[in-house]
Amino acid sequence: MARDFSGGSPKHHHVESKKKRLPWIFGIFALCIACYMLGAWQTTSAPVNRSELYQRVGCDETSSQSGNKTSSPVSSSPLRLDFESHHRVDVNKTEAVQRFSPCDMSYSEYTPCQDPRRGRKFDRKMLKYRERHCPTKEEQLLCLIPAPPKYKTPFKWPQSRDFAWYDNIPHRELSIEKAVQNWIQVEGDRFRFPGGGTMFPRGADAYIDDINALIPLTKGNIRTAIDTGCGVASWGAYLLKRDIVTMSFAPRDSHAAQVQFALERGVPAMIGVMASKRLPYPARAFDMAHCSRCLIPWMNYDGMYLIEVDRVLRPGGYWILSGPPINWKKHWRGWERTQEDLKQEQDSIESVAKRLCWKKVIEKNDLAIWQKPINHVECVKSRNVYKTPHICKSDNPDMAWERDMESCITPLPETSDPNDVAGGALEKWPERAFAVPPRISSGSIPGITAEKLREDNQLWKERVVHYKRIVPISKGRYRNVMDMNAYLGGFAAALSKYPVWVMNTVPANSNQDTLGVIYERGFIGTYQDWCEAFSTYPRTYDLIHAGGIFSIYQDRCDITLILLEMDRILRPEGTVVFRDTVEILVKIKAITDGMRWKSQIMDHESGPFNPEKILLAVKTYWTGEEKKES
Repeated sequence: MARDFSGGSPKHHHVESKKKRLPWIFGIFALCIACYMLGAWQTTSAPVNRSELYQRVGCDETSSQSGNKTSSPVSSSPLRLDFESHHRVDVNKTEAVQRFSPCDMSYSEYTPCQDPRRGRKFDRKMLKYRERHCPTKEEQLLCLIPAPPKYKTPFKWPQSRDFAWYDNIPHRELSIEKAVQNWIQVEGDRFRFPGGGTMFPRGADAYIDDINALIPLTKGNIRTAIDTGCGVASWGAYLLKRDIVTMSFAPRDSHAAQVQFALERGVPAMIGVMASKRLPYPARAFDMAHCSRCLIPWMNYDGMYLIEVDRVLRPGGYWILSGPPINWKKHWRGWERTQEDLKQEQDSIESVAKRLCWKKVIEKNDLAIWQKPINHVECVKSRNVYKTPHICKSDNPDMAWERDMESCITPLPETSDPNDVAGGALEKWPERAFAVPPRISSGSIPGITAEKLREDNQLWKERVVHYKRIVPISKGRYRNVMDMNAYLGGFAAALSKYPVWVMNTVPANSNQDTLGVIYERGFIGTYQDWCEAFSTYPRTYDLIHAGGIFSIYQDRCDITLILLEMDRILRPEGTVVFRDTVEILVKIKAITDGMRWKSQIMDHESGPFNPEKILLAVKTYWTGEEKKES
């Protein structure tokens, strides 16, 4: 094979000059060797005996400690090799692991921030007593919430949509109270969910088909929905097969645990209420909002609840209402209300919707549907006619954590063309999951670019490939997944091909508010301060991902309380994946070892030289004890 000379063919005068330099090179090389040998001979002397050799490297520790007066000066200060690790982890190996005992069985369904006993102390006006009221530091429990004595692993999806074990949620109240409406039935050792509802006795599937006949649900334009007052979330459960993911919420009630049933079925849900605070979701989050006899007084407080729906509804999004007062001429006797009262309620709702610039799409039988405008070009002009509600000024519409509702219209991003979608149009699902969201392409989130999104997607693709080697993600073991620090929703996107759904939480005090980006990608989530409890029942998540969350909160609150909260919401035999520095993970492991968890610290997927490590933890199966009758 020919040799390649990048500088062209060799020249004759180059060869001659190289021959003249050779004697000089050999002479300098010989001089260097002579100097090295002379120096080695002057500084090296043979050891007198073997003990002297050991003393020089500090191996004969006993002789150095015996006080031998005849030892040489070298042995009196031996050179000792240090083989100790120097990681900056302060672990007291003599300190016993703190063992956390089980709480009393009366706390089996404890929801710290929606505790009915604490709620009674607050104002009943606007249902404030049903909002989040978290315990003080002195009131927080330092024990493990027990599962019911006969708790079983829930059914796998999709069977879980229709069945749940009675022993996991031992409440018959709904099956009695809602028997006629076909919400839930008890069949031996299990519950069955026929898919019925107050306004859809033929079942949620048929009810959704009725909606689909009025607005397109299956073309990919509608991906995210919110169900206010969801019951056992059958509407959201049956929308899933149409590729629509629903954030269902209902207040903590005294008798039924509706949200607990929803999550046991493997359907997204949270404890929540329309009261005085904003819903914990960003502006322009949902393509569709729904109320089926949800008993929310939409016309009260100057229409503030409809104004809040308008805030979280995307431009061009739909609001669906069924139940009172819709079709009151047919149902007024069954609702036990006067025709005048129901007509006045509907007129009030129609008036608020018109002042919000919504267009009524259709009213047919028991359904009425309105649509939000795609921008506020005409709505701004209409303020000359409709003085209230006015359009909010100097407001961050995404700021929703513990923020009071407002009776003004949340402004949409400005656009000059009446045909443009304010804030930017979204791709259809499923392309939406990996397309660049308008909040990123417009540069509205400092430091977040399309390139960072692409890098984050690739990062999570690699991470999920690695996770599949250590946890059974693809085998149906998990259904309800939580990402405690979701950032851009990359984890949810990487899991979108598996039969799971992800509750993406963004820390409420985060420097970058990215929850709006997550919704624009077609996923759901909520704001959350992890120094407080999450708005859910115990044992509602199969897999929790905690990436860097403890680095954020270690100086803000006691990480032990965060871990106890994770234990509360994690199902028995559920899994947690922590990602953090070694120092943080060692602290976490020391605490979880006392919580009946089994855990192991592992290297980063890129190898042992990455300072970020993984702690894989599994909550062991255990239950509370049945109360003995006296």
